[in-house]
Amino acid sequence: MFTRFASRTLAALTLLFFFAVPAQAQDMGEEPGTIVEVAQSNENFSTLVSALKAAGLVETLQGEGPFTVFAPTNAAFEKLPEGTLDNLLKEENKDQLTAILTYHVAPAKAMAKDVVGMDEAPTVQGQPVQIMVEDGTVMLKGQNTATVTTTDIQASNGVIHVIDTVLMPPASDEMQEGDMGGGER
Repeated sequence: MFTRFASRTLAALTLLFFFAVPAQAQDMGEEPGTIVEVAQSNENFSTLVSALKAAGLVETLQGEGPFTVFAPTNAAFEKLPEGTLDNLLKEENKDQLTAILTYHVAPAKAMAKDVVGMDEAPTVQGQPVQIMVEDGTVMLKGQNTATVTTTDIQASNGVIHVIDTVLMPPASDEMQEGDMGGGER
């Protein structure tokens, strides 16, 4: 009887160890990397990382923050009209690329539970992004609409929420509707 009790206890402790270790690692001060480091470690964000580099925003998003980044995946960038991304990555379109990317960044840390209670969020770009919740799904609206597909990816300087579409800021004097990098201003 003692042996059966000991082996059950050992099995329970082993399971507890395997489930508790990851939680303890974070408690022991092992924080995730910065927003840029987290994005670089996920191949689904390689296009975003390339765009951040082209816009000169890597250093900013490695800074103290806090930031909330609504991060488009590679598939989101692939939805852009043909040639748009290539045009945006050109040096002469750096200001436009920066405006688009900073429209995806809020200058505060907003977890999913916070975002669902908001109608809009300020962005580093300057214009707020509209937030809508329909049937439990969070959507962001600028010139177009993006759906939040994954939430609360922790970074040491903020949080990332994954979106399925590259958001375009509302039309302004600097960026007219329909001008996504290929047209003249």
